[in-house]
Amino acid sequence: MTQDQVLNAVLTSKDLPTLPTVASQLITLTSREDTTLMDIAKLISQDMSLSSKILKLSNSSFYSFPQQISSINQAVSILGLNAVRSLVLSFSFLQMEGDSAGSKFDFTAFWERSLAGGVAAKTIMGTIQDDDTDEIFVSGLLRNLGQLLFACTFPRQYDEVLTKLEKNEGSRKELEESIIGADHAYIGYEVATKWGFPEELVLPILYHNQPDNYSGDNAEISRAIHCTYLADLLLKILYSDTPEKFHKQFRSEAKRLLGLNVLKINKILKDVHSRVNESSEYFGLAMPPTRSVEEILQEANLKLSLLNLSYEEMNRQLIKAKLELEKAKRELEQKNKLLENLANIDGLTEVYNHRYFQNFLDKEINRCIRNGKPIGIILTDIDKFKKFNDTYGHQTGDFILREFCRVTGAIIREYDLLARYGGEEFIFVLPETDAKNTAIAAEKLRKAIANHHFNDGKETYRVTSSFGVTSAQPQGAGFDKNGFIEQADQALYEAKNKGRNRVEIYEQKKKWFKLK
Repeated sequence: MTQDQVLNAVLTSKDLPTLPTVASQLITLTSREDTTLMDIAKLISQDMSLSSKILKLSNSSFYSFPQQISSINQAVSILGLNAVRSLVLSFSFLQMEGDSAGSKFDFTAFWERSLAGGVAAKTIMGTIQDDDTDEIFVSGLLRNLGQLLFACTFPRQYDEVLTKLEKNEGSRKELEESIIGADHAYIGYEVATKWGFPEELVLPILYHNQPDNYSGDNAEISRAIHCTYLADLLLKILYSDTPEKFHKQFRSEAKRLLGLNVLKINKILKDVHSRVNESSEYFGLAMPPTRSVEEILQEANLKLSLLNLSYEEMNRQLIKAKLELEKAKRELEQKNKLLENLANIDGLTEVYNHRYFQNFLDKEINRCIRNGKPIGIILTDIDKFKKFNDTYGHQTGDFILREFCRVTGAIIREYDLLARYGGEEFIFVLPETDAKNTAIAAEKLRKAIANHHFNDGKETYRVTSSFGVTSAQPQGAGFDKNGFIEQADQALYEAKNKGRNRVEIYEQKKKWFKLK
């Protein structure tokens, strides 16, 4: 059969999988220029099951939004058209049915690998850009759509392809073309095009095994093709019998196609298995846990070293290797924890840094929205800190900063946060604390600093600090986090203006009062 004959047979087959109605209508709707977000939300709302899945995923760490998303209208507004379309297509694809009875094609494994491919592509794209990774997720998910179509419409012939693949009698593309008449990349691309998928989603399907064959000049599509191709290599590391071969190839191709450096490649390899495991829960697939690339490669190296050993030697080496593997795993966990600390801890004061503070505040605001509880923050600045640096030197200034953190850190509650906001400014986050109790905590901190003798072993210094206090009870997605921090900053500014070494509390009507 020719390619066109194979495509026609697939498209006219009674066993051809079809997209659910909502997904099909959504593709049509999003192709129109006059479509509004309200039109999209109205369509999705017709399917209660799909709506609940999208809301659940929108509120998961898959997106990590600081606010709670409570309606499809809100989800569509925050996620945007492309992201919602991608989610609908993803859920629709993963619920397609296939009959495994008497077939060598494992439908369950196929959908699991498809989801892993979407996650891998999204992870790779995420190293290049922070947003717009939803469409690449769909491309990674659908890259092997043609295999599913062959298994459903040419089951006998595709079983023959799989049998010869197991015997290493040729590549998948060669066997598909010789036995069926077309390869799965071409069929997947053509059927997805017939379904109305845009070219930015279907071209990565066509070129995911041969990225260099794409001759177009669209940089975004080229990048999507490269990410989808690399995702396929990444999955071969996770699930093939020769992970070490594909590991080397992935590193080489990631550098060649995307210009990724060693640090970015290592981060992809480190993160991908945990992201696959998280996503399987979000999309409702009961997948077995995916092991880390580090563990897979260690096991592969172990197998290679055991090939020429006797049975007794093999047993001894296996026991030894198992112990070494467990030790290496513990060391890796410790190193990962150290790396995480380096990313979150201020090197000088050893308290949390500004980046960690922002993430912590997002989570606590989100939690307070769900629980209906208040949250307080205290912004503080060491008074006349420049004097310590100018008069006594920067080493003394560094000592003051470290000692300030030691003293205040010992006072706050275990679940409160102390972070370096910048320079000599520090910020405290007090979950479930109203304005009155936040102010009381600030005054306690102020007195502790004012009464403390800062002695570096050579000299004793007297230090004071000014405090700006605010508290709020967040009420949903409209809560302005930056404005909330600005309130504390304004209160701190007022404390400085009124003579320093004092606590000022922000009040909505902009009235200022000193803590009694």
